[in-house]
Amino acid sequence: MTYQETLQYLYDRLPVFHRVGAVAMKSGLHNIIALCEALGNPHTQFKSIHVAGTNGKGSTSHFLSAVLQSAGYKVGLHTSPHLKSYTERFKINGQSAPESEIVEFVAKHQTLIEEIEPSFFEISVALAFDYFAREKVDVGVIEVGLGGRLDSTNIITPDLSVITNISFDHTDLLGDTLAKIAPEKAGIIKPGVPVVISETQAETEPVFRQKAFETQSEIVFADQNFQVIRSNLEAGKRVVDIKPINSIIKTYKIDLIGIYQSRNLLGVLQSVEILRQIGYKISEEALRHGLANAALLSQLKGRWQVLQQNPIIVADVAHNYGGLSETLAQIQSYDFNRLHVVMGFVKDKDISGVLQLFPKDAAYYFCAADIPRSLSVADLAALARRIGLNGKEYASVNDALSAAKRQAEKDDFIYVGGSTFVVAEV
Repeated sequence: MTYQETLQYLYDRLPVFHRVGAVAMKSGLHNIIALCEALGNPHTQFKSIHVAGTNGKGSTSHFLSAVLQSAGYKVGLHTSPHLKSYTERFKINGQSAPESEIVEFVAKHQTLIEEIEPSFFEISVALAFDYFAREKVDVGVIEVGLGGRLDSTNIITPDLSVITNISFDHTDLLGDTLAKIAPEKAGIIKPGVPVVISETQAETEPVFRQKAFETQSEIVFADQNFQVIRSNLEAGKRVVDIKPINSIIKTYKIDLIGIYQSRNLLGVLQSVEILRQIGYKISEEALRHGLANAALLSQLKGRWQVLQQNPIIVADVAHNYGGLSETLAQIQSYDFNRLHVVMGFVKDKDISGVLQLFPKDAAYYFCAADIPRSLSVADLAALARRIGLNGKEYASVNDALSAAKRQAEKDDFIYVGGSTFVVAEV
């Protein structure tokens, strides 16, 4: 099979969450355990760092990958979903896996795939572990797909667990309160393995502390040890002044420029501190270089990504209440004449609360990504108009963006988002 034929085989045969939603879920870890046993348990052949959370886990994973790469480590990075190419899910030192890796893995293990009948995500995780083991990475940074406790990545025993924050997302699967969601995320905390929590939240802190007590794991809340003093954009980088407890202010430059990255930075700094304590060699120079060049080194896209100036066009993958609150606050920090919003969502989420975040005086361009899981343009437009968000419907994401470009003046702001898959098509 060619690469495209291989992908089509996987899409046709295996349920794909990012395309069809919850029906793709396979409960339990038995499939991934069976897959990895057949592959020789590749996940046990390299060190790893496990990253969970509702918002920020992707950026945090890329930050850590870039810092470790800058420190001289050979770093595997597994994230999901991908934006443009499936190969983006499997990176080593920022380079996506060659298409031949996907083709050869599926061809070699086709019988195994058909016997176990895993989900698309389960086979992706197994592929990542196998690829990283064969390429002899020093450490793999492994991002949780969804939740934590029953996520396919949760068969690893990492050197460090990181949980960025808890917000409302996938509530149909994880729970409808933060207190219900937190135990699912806390499921990645392993016996004796230290855990960093990036943000302290009143509803979730007791859950994490109790889990860490049960597993006898050191637990550290990053924002109780580090404080953001200042966060500004300067010369295309976000410049953040951080004050560690009982220490002097330090200034860091990061090339992921969203305001929310300042909070992710706290978790990264705390993680690096613990990694140093357990034997990782990460100099201050490597830390600063990795942070300043994280997007470049790890090839991260879609996080407050500026696509154009005059008018400014920004794409961001924030897609839940917590993430979009931050994104819309950052938009308002800019000086512009009128806001144009190219917007699309998936249909398996309650977006009524999310839509309330958007300003009523913006121009809206309603669209849907080309996946079965997308909320239809007509349904989105009807929901939006019900709360006073007015605009037009478009046949595709890029048609919507083209219309926004035609109608926007040079002093306007065009925002593209609502769904990872909308940003992917741009």
